Amino acid sequence: MRRLLLTLPLLFVPFVAAGQTVGGDQVSDMAWLQQQSSLKSGQPTQGSLLLQSQSSTTAAANNALLSLNPLSGGTVSSSTLLYGVTPNVTAQVGVNQRSWVTQPRIVGSEVGAIYNAGRYSLGVSVAQDQVPNTTPLPRVLPGAVTGVNGLPDFDSSTQVNARGRVALTGNSGLLLGASVGRIRLLPGNLMGLSTLDQKALSFGIDHGPISGSIIGRTMAPEPGMPNSFTTDRRWNSIDLGVTWRLPWQGSLSFGAQNLWSSGNATNTPAGPPEPDQSRTPYVQYHQDL
Repeated sequence: MRRLLLTLPLLFVPFVAAGQTVGGDQVSDMAWLQQQSSLKSGQPTQGSLLLQSQSSTTAAANNALLSLNPLSGGTVSSSTLLYGVTPNVTAQVGVNQRSWVTQPRIVGSEVGAIYNAGRYSLGVSVAQDQVPNTTPLPRVLPGAVTGVNGLPDFDSSTQVNARGRVALTGNSGLLLGASVGRIRLLPGNLMGLSTLDQKALSFGIDHGPISGSIIGRTMAPEPGMPNSFTTDRRWNSIDLGVTWRLPWQGSLSFGAQNLWSSGNATNTPAGPPEPDQSRTPYVQYHQDL
């Protein structure tokens, strides 16, 4: 039986080689769980510092309820500095970078604080993501557009995030998250818009090594924008994901991005004229070395 369990992850290697990765929101939940676990075992005492670093093949960030196409591939690395303000309050400053091939494409930063009262914890932060060069994000695979929230012409975003956990038992709990922000697009994009308002809500549950989450997201043009045929449009979607943290420092994740959406755009030779909301199932096995 043990040999069977050890060989199961190998069955999913072809998916990883094809560029399948977990959506940003599910990785955000995983990072939150890992951070809460580390705070329980090694929370910085009042007046002390703790540095956390992560690196993986997942094209997602752990600082916001933003989403990347699961087929986009890429790598993400992040570092977070925690400072113990009081026995229950920890301040955090983090940076992350998502890359494709060898060129950095999206750089993010986050400033916030976490209140941990044992049974429940709450974190609030302000985050920003931006593209260092003013070019559309690359197509890594045929038909797979690298972008944020289905937008290949993503330029930058600023958002306020809140994430909390309520313990039900010693090894299970409820996860709640929310994000409100604004996305800026590159000039000359096919949508003919410069900014979009975005809101997201997430609900999850964890029990031992297994955690799952469902995320609802909505985007709409900034109110009062003139001369745009999409000013009255609104794009909604729901993602679903499950992660199993394995005993040998690995994790197996599966789910679907845009499990439900308000509508799919018709692609043009230049790309999608609206946010890409195609349903995308994924499977990922990740091994920490």
